[in-house]
Amino acid sequence: MLAKEVYFPTLENVKAAAKNLVGVAYKTPLNQNNTFSKEFDATILFKREDLQVVRSYKIRGAYNKISSLNTDEKQRGIVCASAGNHAQGVALSCKLLQIKGTIFMPLPTPNQKINQVKMFGEDFIEVVIEGDTFDDAFNAAKQACDAENKTFVHPFNDEKVIEGQATVGLEILEQTTRKIDYVFVAVGGGGLSSGLSSVFRQLSPKTKIIGVEPEGAPSMLTSIKNKINTPLDAIDSFVDGAAVKRVGDLNFAICQQNLHDMITVPEGKVCQIILDLYNKDAIVVEPAGALSIAALDSFAEEIKGKNVVCIVSGSNNDITRTAEIKERAMLFANLKHYFIVRFPQRAGALKEFVAEVLGPKDDITHFEYTKKTNRENGAAVVGLELKSAEDLAPLIQRMKERGFFGDYLNDKPDLLQFLL
Repeated sequence: MLAKEVYFPTLENVKAAAKNLVGVAYKTPLNQNNTFSKEFDATILFKREDLQVVRSYKIRGAYNKISSLNTDEKQRGIVCASAGNHAQGVALSCKLLQIKGTIFMPLPTPNQKINQVKMFGEDFIEVVIEGDTFDDAFNAAKQACDAENKTFVHPFNDEKVIEGQATVGLEILEQTTRKIDYVFVAVGGGGLSSGLSSVFRQLSPKTKIIGVEPEGAPSMLTSIKNKINTPLDAIDSFVDGAAVKRVGDLNFAICQQNLHDMITVPEGKVCQIILDLYNKDAIVVEPAGALSIAALDSFAEEIKGKNVVCIVSGSNNDITRTAEIKERAMLFANLKHYFIVRFPQRAGALKEFVAEVLGPKDDITHFEYTKKTNRENGAAVVGLELKSAEDLAPLIQRMKERGFFGDYLNDKPDLLQFLL
């Protein structure tokens, strides 16, 4: 039996997609970022898809797909599933093309993204909230699509979508005369990475394309290691724009051949990059938009003196997530720590803990305590913010010497999740 030939988007089709997107998608800037260029002693260029009309590159693939439908398919309407960015691209495409669409979104989707979808689509779309993950929403959307005989617009596993996303790569090569040594690109389902990498394979084959996933959702990395598209049993959905249990079959087949490396970065590192971009460069990105930049540390030596492009894939961040983002960043940096502290049931115990156990720069940020009159010691859950990661070991030592130490919760994720 002959092996199935792998689909690769042709330059002809990508150029046709680019022409189709004129007046719909912005040609986003490719700018050098001085902060990261200085840090890594390299030329770091940001492809600013966060400035796209729907604040992510997803409009490219969505519009290219929906506009390709025939008259009968357009009249019946479309259905899609999305954690947010694809939904916005589909919503705007439906309004521009005056096609009715139903959009399924999972429960953890930030309200900001849901509201943006409704704003872009207006009366042409209906939003249905379904399931805990993208995959749950996807399954519900497919069932509705089959039942209503509508066209399903897949967020990544579709040739027209891939060709639309591939226009990002075409633009990069048109926007600079520099030889691009590395491109770092976030990977969720694989639409952008498969399209972009195919363009570079044909026009700049020496450029190394590095795919980046969140540590809690390594679906592409797992599949490439296993040499077969492998669904994950569970994922951390924090990086909602890049957290899928299973990548697309088309996308996996392309990325397996095109990507030079595939890595993951911790969610806490992603959070620190979000804060750094805002504080140092006044750039607002969503977690998936920070993935490519968060990977630079892992290639610090390789990229020194090189020309590097990071795809800043989206900026649809919900401001209500700021506290969680800061918390995860501090946990990653070893500056935030949670303990069970055992306080002796006597007056002055808390004062002793504050004056004799805590360091002069340590700060209590969380405290839960219920006095039990029939016990010699009362347990409290205490969150501490440190100025330096090196202060942790001496702190634990002082807690143990004075009998306050009960347990350290940072190493127990099943318990820690109830505090975040």
